[in-house]
Amino acid sequence: MVEHRMVDVNGVRLHIAEQGDGPLVVLLHGFPESWHSWHRQFGPLAEAGFRVVAPDQRGYGRSDRPDAVEAYTILHLVGDVVGLIRALGEEKAYVVGHDWGAPVAWHTALLRPDLVRGVAGLSVPPPFRGTQPPLAAMEKMFDGRFYWNYFNRPGVADAEFAENPRTTLRKFFYWASGDSPDAGTGKQPLVDPERGWLATMPDPQALPEWFGEEDLDALTESFAKGFTGALNWYRNLDRNWELTAPWHGAVVSTPALYIYGDRDVVPAFPGTPELIERLPALMPDLRREPLKLAGCGHWTQQERPDEVNAALIDFLRGC
Repeated sequence: MVEHRMVDVNGVRLHIAEQGDGPLVVLLHGFPESWHSWHRQFGPLAEAGFRVVAPDQRGYGRSDRPDAVEAYTILHLVGDVVGLIRALGEEKAYVVGHDWGAPVAWHTALLRPDLVRGVAGLSVPPPFRGTQPPLAAMEKMFDGRFYWNYFNRPGVADAEFAENPRTTLRKFFYWASGDSPDAGTGKQPLVDPERGWLATMPDPQALPEWFGEEDLDALTESFAKGFTGALNWYRNLDRNWELTAPWHGAVVSTPALYIYGDRDVVPAFPGTPELIERLPALMPDLRREPLKLAGCGHWTQQERPDEVNAALIDFLRGC
């Protein structure tokens, strides 16, 4: 059974869900999600002999939401994972992340390999720091219409998404799923700065089979206090680029696994397909070729739980 409690980490209180005994596996969710994104992984991983813990990361769900934008840098987020491992009484952990949780997982392995037994990323590939700040690069490439730049406008996306959180989340999950008509087309996520993003997203008459009304209920509840904390992660993209300068050119050396869907919008971002092709040569301990799931959109572990669980268990046991 999944149990819930609060843990004090680095001056913030994090809500965590946990199940099982054995080596610690930390599961990190993305945007706009919560610990619930991993609810199909808890039972299988616990039954396979692991202690599974999924936090609501800072800015999300029942966890604290610092007011300052600069309290959401990649160093804060990695610090939360490091602090959580210690607070749980462990010396090492496997770290698995999806969407924004993937960069946190990859950077935890990059910055603190001494604490990481193995790292897995879903959707977002390992971080290889570019030559220019990402927000500035996307601003130039897409004339300010890339969704990162839209999110960077203080208060704008916050207000749009908070007007009706349930509708926001329903549209997001359908739009980025493998069920969406735009999935797999390579179309970039651009936003009309005047109309906002949701206006261009279809509102499905019925939810996909893998994402029911109870899932939407749980997700909606986690955003009852708004979206600002979650959006502040994006507002640190250029700051993260500055802060990670000492690791420019560094690679993740711990055992690694990468999984993504062939209908996911993220692996189609500029330069990402080429990066994925090169991962086996770039990653010294990538345990298998990147696992591409046919017909799968962005919500990897929710859309394809059986395949993801099997790949994760095989990876974790082999580290």
